[in-house]
Amino acid sequence: RFAYADRDPLEIGRGPGDEKNHDSIPISSMDPKKKNQLSILDRPLNPKGRGDVSLSAFAFLFSELIQYSHRKVTSIKDLERRLADLGYTVGQRLFEYLKWREKATVRETRLERQLLYISSTIWKALFGREATLSRSKENEKYMIFDDEPLVIRYVSTPKDMRQLNCATFVSGIIEAILDASEFSARVTTHFLEAAGQRFPRTVFLIDLNKDVLERDAKLS
Repeated sequence: RFAYADRDPLEIGRGPGDEKNHDSIPISSMDPKKKNQLSILDRPLNPKGRGDVSLSAFAFLFSELIQYSHRKVTSIKDLERRLADLGYTVGQRLFEYLKWREKATVRETRLERQLLYISSTIWKALFGREATLSRSKENEKYMIFDDEPLVIRYVSTPKDMRQLNCATFVSGIIEAILDASEFSARVTTHFLEAAGQRFPRTVFLIDLNKDVLERDAKLS
């Protein structure tokens, strides 16, 4: 057993009287001229104050997520379902965070406004741009189109898994936000071949519950 196993890692290496030197100092309460004197542990993670994430770091993390999920399933459907479940947990936390940041106190009750919120605000928060929202008049289903989802930009699938669509991770995010806002739906991911495009478009098909459509029709 290591000698330091029962001690706080931050206390290892401290000498007598060093406790005060290692206390964390609130960044906002300091003189800007003294911020450069902080230790690397007390400095903000992103000095520019931006919320961007390195694309290469995200691509690496997402590829590891796919490989981890692949080891625990036996079929493509199970893999897509597992990715959607992981996306669902992300969607729950993202929706709660954005509402807290917006200081929203009123829940959206109109379906199309909520879907526009997802295709604009949510998409910008995740990918830095908006998606396209469309509605099918035949079966009253809504669709969100994304020509090149960021999550699959650097994903290459083997020939025996061409049917795999890793963008189901995003469908889980959409479904979680709809459930949290009381617009229960089932969201699936599909590829759509488009003329003049090298890669197919990705479509997130939103199949809303019947009671949600009936409620929205009464409000219109």
